[in-house]
Parts: sequence; structure tokens; C-alpha cells
Amino acid sequence: MKKSIFIILLVLISDQALKIWVKLSMTLGEEIPILGSWFNLYFTENNGMAFGLQFGGEFGKLFLSIFRILAIIAIAVYLFIIIKKGKSNGLIVSISLIFAGAFGNIIDSAFYGMLFTQSTYHTLGAFASEGQGYASLLHGKVVDMLYFPIIDFVEADGPSWLPSWLFGYDGHFIFFRPIFNLADSAITTGVAWLLIFERKNLSM
Repeated sequence: MKKSIFIILLVLISDQALKIWVKLSMTLGEEIPILGSWFNLYFTENNGMAFGLQFGGEFGKLFLSIFRILAIIAIAVYLFIIIKKGKSNGLIVSISLIFAGAFGNIIDSAFYGMLFTQSTYHTLGAFASEGQGYASLLHGKVVDMLYFPIIDFVEADGPSWLPSWLFGYDGHFIFFRPIFNLADSAITTGVAWLLIFERKNLSM
């Protein structure tokens, strides 16, 4: 139990601390190089799922937020059961990572709209006074910032066998193009570990 709590708190605190710093310190679209051109902080917000995927406008946003809340409740119940049953450490760690990541993103979706003012390409977001946030409960945007354009070239410079649909609207092939956050990373790591090493231990 202590190990699970430690993992969840570590992910949540790290994820929220970085998101709040980015929200208050960077304008939308601002980019800060961290490791040459391979790793940047790039501030963007999304209404949808992990890695900036979108889902169906305002109704879709509300549905997704409610679904996330139900999902983390289900994950929490499952985590409690496998801890009580003494399941493998790998399974407990992977489910803890998935829970923490899902919880981290639902904090954004549920509360950021009420806690912060709107970030724009020209102005920073700020803590909002009561009733002055940019959105209502469950309609907040998820803050993303981790960007790894490790491979980046224009279509004319690329191999001829690459299909044109791989090149974005800007004519660039970029790997890895999606922008994500620490919560997304925790979910991805937990799911990958689960599928590779813990499938046989999933049953309760």
C-alpha cells in the first residue's frame, strides 16, 4: 500500500507542479528548448484525450470528463483489491501509474477551467478570482508540454517511399509529433508494463 501511495503522489505532484508552472509562465505555442532540437517544452492545451487527441466538442468534452471520473473510480477499486490480495509488485506499480496518470489529467479537466484564466498566444494564464475562470466544472483543458521532435525533415528531403500523409500541414515529417504531459507518460508506462509483463496477473 505504501509503495502504491508513494507512486501516485510522486506522479500527481510532479505532473501538477509542471502543469501549473507552464500555465502561469508560458503563453500558448511558446517553446523552450531543453535538449537541443530533440526535446522542448511546448505549451499547448487540449479538450480531449491523451497526446492531444480531440473528442466531439462541448458534449464530447463533458462525456469524456465523466468517463474519466468513472474510470479512475474503477481503477482505484481494482488497485485496492489487488493490494489486499497481495498481487505482484509489478501489477501494483503498473496500475498505480495508470491511476495516477488518469487522476492527473482529470484534475485539469475538472478544475483548471475554474482555477485559471484563459491562456492565449499573447498573454499568460493566471489564477482566477471566483467566477472568472475560463470554463465551468468538468470543461477545463488538459495542459500538455513535452515535445520530442527527434526526427524532423521536409518532404523534399525525405525518402521517396514515405507516403505523403505522414507529412503534416507544414510539410514536415516529425517523430515524435504528439505533445503530452507527465500524466500521459505514467499511463503509457503503466499500460506497456501491464501488457508486456503482467497480463497473466490481471485477474482478481
